[in-house]
Amino acid sequence: MQIKPRQHLLDMWQAWARHSFAQGVWSWGEQSDLSSVADAERLLCLLYPATEIQAFRLDDPNTTQRDVTKALRDVGDSTDIPSRLIEILGEFMKRHHDGEFPTFAGGHYFSAADPEQELSKEQREFDVVDSYSMSVSLCLATLGFLQVYRNRTNRASAADRIEQLRKDTGERLTAAMVGLLRSFAVDVVEISSDQGHALARLLGQGRLSDRQVVQRFQHRFKSLRALITDSLALGLDTDVCDELRNENRLFECGWAWGVVKNAPAVATGADPGGRGQPDGVAHPVPGLHFTVVALDGIIDLLSERTLTLGLLDAEQQHLASALRLRFEITQQYWSGVARFDEDAWPLEEIPWRTTPRQLESEYFSLTIVSVLVHDLMRRRATEHDVTRIVAVMERLAERARITGRPLRDDPAVALHGPGIAMPLLGSDEPGPAMTWVMNDFSTQLLKRAVQLSSLSTSLNSQDRLLQLAESVLDHVWRRRITDGAGVGLWDDVRAVHPESPAPVTAPSWSITERVAECMVAAHGLYDHPPIRSAELSAAARAAIGEAAHLLGREQKDHPAPPSGTQQGEWIKGVEADLRRARELIDRRPGTSLALALGVLERLDALARVTDGEE
Repeated sequence: MQIKPRQHLLDMWQAWARHSFAQGVWSWGEQSDLSSVADAERLLCLLYPATEIQAFRLDDPNTTQRDVTKALRDVGDSTDIPSRLIEILGEFMKRHHDGEFPTFAGGHYFSAADPEQELSKEQREFDVVDSYSMSVSLCLATLGFLQVYRNRTNRASAADRIEQLRKDTGERLTAAMVGLLRSFAVDVVEISSDQGHALARLLGQGRLSDRQVVQRFQHRFKSLRALITDSLALGLDTDVCDELRNENRLFECGWAWGVVKNAPAVATGADPGGRGQPDGVAHPVPGLHFTVVALDGIIDLLSERTLTLGLLDAEQQHLASALRLRFEITQQYWSGVARFDEDAWPLEEIPWRTTPRQLESEYFSLTIVSVLVHDLMRRRATEHDVTRIVAVMERLAERARITGRPLRDDPAVALHGPGIAMPLLGSDEPGPAMTWVMNDFSTQLLKRAVQLSSLSTSLNSQDRLLQLAESVLDHVWRRRITDGAGVGLWDDVRAVHPESPAPVTAPSWSITERVAECMVAAHGLYDHPPIRSAELSAAARAAIGEAAHLLGREQKDHPAPPSGTQQGEWIKGVEADLRRARELIDRRPGTSLALALGVLERLDALARVTDGEE
């Protein structure tokens, strides 16, 4: 299935509007437990593309494009759409606010590890990293939207609403950033422990002893260990820092599922005493899923768009600097772990096994791929690294039965539905043990394939990545709901895997929002110039040289035709194509070659006519 980001986004927006504005009235749905994650994902389905892609802008009614307005006709016309968005975003800010401070509850996204047990109300209201990250993205998109719209509307009644929403959004953004800071964790691991043995086996892959792993670990992460222990900005417990200074200890870093137990409060202007910051319950153990989710949100925070538009105030810039430090540390760590042995990357041994609970799944391999893609997006990617990651992604697609045929009672189907349940360590203090179900394998693979494709400098690697992306998109697109209220949205796993135990009960805003992210990434891919082929460049130069020579000989042997005549216009056209071919030779050698070949074909036709006359 060819990736057509514009058409696919318009189809999604039309379904989103039809579902969300039944009879023209916005509805949040009928879930009994509020989930700030689901509500943010739902709004980002619209707002993320609208603020990332110029052609999808909704903040200036005078420039909203006709097909965009048509797709959102259930919302209103180009003037109504931004006004309705402000109302809905204002409702979101109030809906997830306890009257004094913003809240970030996981709600119905939390599950009990034992399906026979019920989670307590307190547990449903736990903050979760997914909400922090999604809120960062949503708030940045909202602030950018408001910055333009407040200068485009003439409605006097809108000014106060815009200012109030801007204030509420800034408050929520600050709280989300604080939540991410307090959810960061460094877990020091003793090599003799079960977790230490698991990490050593992961890194050594049966080729290195525990002692050799520790020695290599000391060498590879010496500077990173020093950065963590000496950085006061991380605010780590002194016992953790003392343990970390022992070079015979291994460690992991990243984001836990929520605020870490005993995490210190972060003073802010709106909350100097930290009264609005929840007590942490999560064990200080990084989770791969939550680490990648946090990194995605921080990337939006540190993006050029956020900087250019000046979306952060002074306090938020300070918090962003603290998050940047954690971002850099986490990227360096997991990138180093994934490629611990240059001859045989641990990442290449599928499936990846987590160390705390020693769970293994292709999903965890994909999360490590995501970290590596993040890393390559920030520094110059080597084609060697890209080629090896492409091979891993192709194997993951086959093992997840996206490109491979499923077997009878195939356990791989569970990757898509119901998904992989991740234990939330520390969640069982006020009630039953909780889990977080992750079922975004396909959309995450699609997004990383598109992102990596934009980084590749090899035609072969990019072609493999685009073929993979098209196969995954075909799989994802067939999972759209075809019946009921959620028609055109996601996620009907049974449409692809009829044996899946996951029935469709309501649209999944999680999967739908991930598809929107994929289309934004695909739009960015097509903004890049095509990869330059040395072979095509050489062929184009040769064709241009031959065409220029033949044209010169033609003009030498025959008088120049008068300007304005048919022959004169023909010569001008040939000369124009030849100039254009020369201009494009370094940027688009294939187009340059095609133009040169066209000139050669016309010159040969002229030569045949001339020879016949003679």
